[in-house]
Amino acid sequence: MSLAASYKKWDQLELSDDSDIEGHPNVDKKSLIRWKQRDIHEKRELRKHTIAQLSAQIACNSVLLPRITEIAAILRDPAPSTPPIAYFNSLVERIEKNPSRDCPPGNNPDKLEQTYDGMLLSLLKQVGEEARVKVKNAGTVESERNEKIAKYLASGMDEHVKKLKETIDADKGKVAAEEKEQKKHITSEDLHDGFESKYVPPPPDPKPVPHAKVASKEKEKTTTTTTTYEVLNTPKASGSSAAPDPAEEDDDEDEEDQTLPDLTPALEAFSKIPVRAYEKSFEFIQKHRDVIVPGASDALLVAAFRAQTSGKSNYAKQCVHQSLLLQYCEKLGNDGVRVFFRKMIQGDPRAESVFVNDVDGTYKHLAERVNVSLKEQAEAAGREQIQLVPENPNQTISFNVPDGPPPAELVLEGPEVENLDVEEVRKALQYRWDVFQGFPQDLQESLKEGTLDGVNKVLGDLDVESAESIVQLLDIAGILSFAEGGIRDETDKAKAAKAESTSASA
Repeated sequence: MSLAASYKKWDQLELSDDSDIEGHPNVDKKSLIRWKQRDIHEKRELRKHTIAQLSAQIACNSVLLPRITEIAAILRDPAPSTPPIAYFNSLVERIEKNPSRDCPPGNNPDKLEQTYDGMLLSLLKQVGEEARVKVKNAGTVESERNEKIAKYLASGMDEHVKKLKETIDADKGKVAAEEKEQKKHITSEDLHDGFESKYVPPPPDPKPVPHAKVASKEKEKTTTTTTTYEVLNTPKASGSSAAPDPAEEDDDEDEEDQTLPDLTPALEAFSKIPVRAYEKSFEFIQKHRDVIVPGASDALLVAAFRAQTSGKSNYAKQCVHQSLLLQYCEKLGNDGVRVFFRKMIQGDPRAESVFVNDVDGTYKHLAERVNVSLKEQAEAAGREQIQLVPENPNQTISFNVPDGPPPAELVLEGPEVENLDVEEVRKALQYRWDVFQGFPQDLQESLKEGTLDGVNKVLGDLDVESAESIVQLLDIAGILSFAEGGIRDETDKAKAAKAESTSASA
């Protein structure tokens, strides 16, 4: 039995150069074909425009319908506290004074009549005017006027709700009919690519970490045979050209820029994954190929050292953990990532214990190196200090530490007190107490003890500017017994100034 071929799909083709076209004998066929072609395109564009216009109208009416329905429901069943006419008038007044700028796409929000509130305001005014006209024509008495207006307002809004629903349904039917007619004809817009085979090149390998020292390929060892001829007059060594020494080449390579590798954005995000969160690390590596690159583990160790130096011990251990994780993946070969994470995620006790112990040991060693480095930096810094030193061995420095504020009844006793003003003395004693109270607690304790070493220890822990300010306050307040001439500035800056003045006077 033979199967007949079906050509129904070609029935939707609309050709402008159909051979069956019938025309007038006085009109050439080419003109008829062009006219038909233009007619097809014009109808097609008109159909598109009609569908777009109806769709926009449906969207606009769908926004207005809920609002009109709500207003009609309130007018039909008003609240006892708000009469229908008062609600209606307040709604109109609110829209007129404070309209919303929301409008359909393509409309101008600055024009009230093109916004949703403007359309609703126009409808409300129309319904209100129709209600007043109906009441006037009916000759309603004044006592029943408000009741009739409220009734006409509710019925008018209900009527517009009904009409708007019918309009939306009619427009949807028209859009469906136009789309159905549109699908009857195959156009160029309906063409699309079917199955197509294209070559997609693989993504390039990610670049190494910036400033990373990438190991070069080992030089191939070659054996060369050289023949030397012994002559009587050997040329001088200065005139001969010697081959470069391989050891010198290695020294030149070691003298290259030793800039430390930096973290890339991907490595920085990778370093913030918690310790022993193997599933998250595996997912991150699968999504970011630029994590497994030369220099990545070194960059993470550098970040760990910097974090430990800054006091961020938890983040430093995370960086060490992720760095060793990459090292283990690299050492396990081409399939090292899958092998490593399969053992860790499955919880292989032997493999995990080896890795965790390695992380702990490496972090401990790094922390020790950071402590040593910080001590070396502190010793090498040799920062300047402010110290109180007697001008000569025969002088001593003492401190007049106040016990408290001056008493209410201050009595001056002793010789040469006749020329002193009691109030001025009170102010001086109060100032001394205020200055003492403003000092740090450790400095107050040292001043109360009265030992010069204790005061110098507190001053040595402060920076130069703060210590100088405290010494100046001690001098002004009279707490130092030898403020002038008995104290010497032992900073390098003061020594240099003193040496210059001595040389100038000589």
